[in-house]
Amino acid sequence: MTGQSRDHTLAGQWALVTGGGKRIGRAVALGLGAAGINVVVHYRSSAAEAAEVVRELHHLGVDARAVQADLDRPDEAAALVARARQAAPALDVVVNSAAIFPDSTLAGMAFDDLTACLRVNAWAPLRIALDFAALERPGSIVNILDSRMLLNDRRHAAYHVSKRALFTLTRMLALELAPRIRVNAIAPGPILPPPGKDQTYLERVAAQNPLRRWGSPSQVAESVLYLLKCEFVTGQVLFVDGGLHMKGSMYGC
Repeated sequence: MTGQSRDHTLAGQWALVTGGGKRIGRAVALGLGAAGINVVVHYRSSAAEAAEVVRELHHLGVDARAVQADLDRPDEAAALVARARQAAPALDVVVNSAAIFPDSTLAGMAFDDLTACLRVNAWAPLRIALDFAALERPGSIVNILDSRMLLNDRRHAAYHVSKRALFTLTRMLALELAPRIRVNAIAPGPILPPPGKDQTYLERVAAQNPLRRWGSPSQVAESVLYLLKCEFVTGQVLFVDGGLHMKGSMYGC
């Protein structure tokens, strides 16, 4: 994408994208780069994938760096913003995309299953948001949720609870960090099949979806850019799911 398509209100800013080496995080990182935003690409173990995203961002004409942190370790989550600031001259945007998605049911869920999801999917985004706010700069945070949080995802109970927690934290942070920092969220629906699944998974979910189709990672990236550009919006969740969250049914695919 050429510089002519860039949004000059965002060009030149720096963003930290957690989980930026793979899946939706990768698409968001590249979407920000196409808009002229420089990106710190966070990864846990996907060093090769993060390095490839950095190379692609350089081809888009923006600066990019990769930083490693295991968000399952609270000390590393608490150090990530400082590491990002060592890699970049400034931070203007945070996109909390990194997440874990283990199988679990309410009846079979162990205490460690729940705490692991809460550490990565809720505590780490909260810690990162607060550390970002401590930089005392204007900015914007976008948390990546999941539209299934309004349904009953009975096969991923711990994940479901953690994303519900992040939804609540998004609203609380929007109030706590205003007016200097805006905090919003994207709740994707059927975008990519979960690890170990293929396109037939998306086809099954699409059959339940009001729009009868699935979305793309680039549409999530476009939605993140929308929230970054709309400076009078905070505390909002934008569902990018074809209307699936309105079905109010069990989500057990």
